[in-house]
Amino acid sequence: MAKEEQTGAGRKQAKPRAMAAPASHHDEMSSAQKGGADSTDSIRSNANTASAANADEDSAGGSTYLVPGLERGLRILSEFSAREPVLGAPELSKRIGIPRTTTFRLLQTLEALGFLERVNGDRYFRLSVAVLRLGFEYLNSLELTDVGTPILERLRDATGLSSHLLIRDQRDVVFVGKAQTHEPMFSSVKVHVGTRLPAHATVHGQVLMGDLTFDELRQLYPEPQLERYTERTPATVEELYGRVRESAALGYALSEASFERGISVVSAPVRDQSGKIAAALTVTIPRSDLGETEERERLVTAVCQAALELSERLGHRPRADEPTVMQARRKPVAAS
Repeated sequence: MAKEEQTGAGRKQAKPRAMAAPASHHDEMSSAQKGGADSTDSIRSNANTASAANADEDSAGGSTYLVPGLERGLRILSEFSAREPVLGAPELSKRIGIPRTTTFRLLQTLEALGFLERVNGDRYFRLSVAVLRLGFEYLNSLELTDVGTPILERLRDATGLSSHLLIRDQRDVVFVGKAQTHEPMFSSVKVHVGTRLPAHATVHGQVLMGDLTFDELRQLYPEPQLERYTERTPATVEELYGRVRESAALGYALSEASFERGISVVSAPVRDQSGKIAAALTVTIPRSDLGETEERERLVTAVCQAALELSERLGHRPRADEPTVMQARRKPVAAS
């Protein structure tokens, strides 16, 4: 903060008087005027100091207000995943770039608050119930899941398949809602709310990235080669962009065992009031193909109709030429 300046009163020196006579009425008025001037100087000086301080804060940007300890603690939590559910202080220290002692203190703090728990009483940790509680509180606060659940259930009943609602979190897709099928032959595939999958390797992610430009996609994936999960995973951001644009032009996306063997999906975008893609709605088929053309078209229509209904519930006003709208209105859903 800028150093406070001296006021005008503090800088002014008293004038020596020639006589020690009492001050006249004129002298008293003159003194009062001087005092008023000094007070004005002081106010102006303080105002200038405050303005300079505010200017410094504005120019410094939002990063000035970051709390390092909180940032590091949240970064520690974000390192845990389904692939790496258990991590220790040395590995976390290396990833975040802070001393081990600091890392261990942060881990102990997160443990005390219920966000982490020790594994076998050792120096290794995993996520605890407080993280789950926050996740469910977030999901419960989403208008998307509140409005979407009945639509998922109707889609499940119409197709006999499990239906899901997903959003994108940077490079991941996250399952935020589901309606599990009642059909015994299709109930073997169960995806839990909160499950994360790599966006670039799934049609869900390709649907959710439908609004991104190539430059935005490049910022999200700056690496020259993308991680491969199967031979059908896009190898480069250029190839990924081609898939994204293809899905956007169709208004939906299909996957026949392209991410996981024995699993096929149909996915369509859900748009919000602004017209932006807010979610993806999908059905999951527990086999490596979608069947005959008639069945495939029926599923595409059903998913697009459900996605369009949810979009309208979220305030979206669809245009007749939107690809998803055209697919939804192609023909009524056939009986399952």
